[in-house]
Amino acid sequence: MSSMCDIGRPTGSRSSNPWVATITLCVVVTVPGFVSSAVAAITMQKTVEGGAVIIPVQTEANPSIQNDQGAKDDNASPGAGALPDALQKPTGKPYEKAFEGGFPKTPKRRAEVLSNLYAYLATAPDAETANEIASVIERLWLMSGSDTVSVLMERSMQAVAAKRPELAMSLLDAVVDLAPDYAEGWNRRAFVLFLQDQRERAAGDLRRVLALDPNHFKAMQGLAQILKDAGQSKGALKAFRKVLEVHPYADGAQDAVRELEVETEGQGI
Repeated sequence: MSSMCDIGRPTGSRSSNPWVATITLCVVVTVPGFVSSAVAAITMQKTVEGGAVIIPVQTEANPSIQNDQGAKDDNASPGAGALPDALQKPTGKPYEKAFEGGFPKTPKRRAEVLSNLYAYLATAPDAETANEIASVIERLWLMSGSDTVSVLMERSMQAVAAKRPELAMSLLDAVVDLAPDYAEGWNRRAFVLFLQDQRERAAGDLRRVLALDPNHFKAMQGLAQILKDAGQSKGALKAFRKVLEVHPYADGAQDAVRELEVETEGQGI
């Protein structure tokens, strides 16, 4: 049911599972889930509810973040500043215009870039372009605005990989307490709840993700799959159709729509 990339081993691969995002320096557990993780830093440890938590120390991999006035901004997104590999050598594709001025370094700029990228994703001319845009969007989702939150997220996936879901939940409870407006924290917790077969609670967290980011296509697809598995075909069909509005080439979504259309035929949809 699961696979993971090695901690600290760069990877540019994309999971075939539509709910899972993979990013450089990651731990990814592949189930019908909805998760990314990326942290690179020299570390020290402290204990949170019985589990070791890695706290980052400033390194070149975790640079100082500047605010809109050029001063250091402790609330800006860790890891910002470097363009993704796909954008190092612009090819003239329209979505690259979203990164004029570099990778976003502040939450405000991140929100602006995400809005533009979602628009480009919805109108992508082909699957290759759509997947390129989606990969960049997934990287932006990881920007929490807090070193502590980002590393708690990374440690939660290490706990999942070590089959310690209780520790993972403790870490993610701390994430959503510290950053209740951080959509990816709720998305990550939904993933762990799904692993624990707590589908209703997972669906609740996914709805929270979508309240914060209505275009979060992986949370949307996760919720659609939960509804499908629960036999709620009409709701699942509606959710999968919404996925395709945001990401027309989302893995498996078109097939799910066709299957659910046949299943619900004659039920008044």
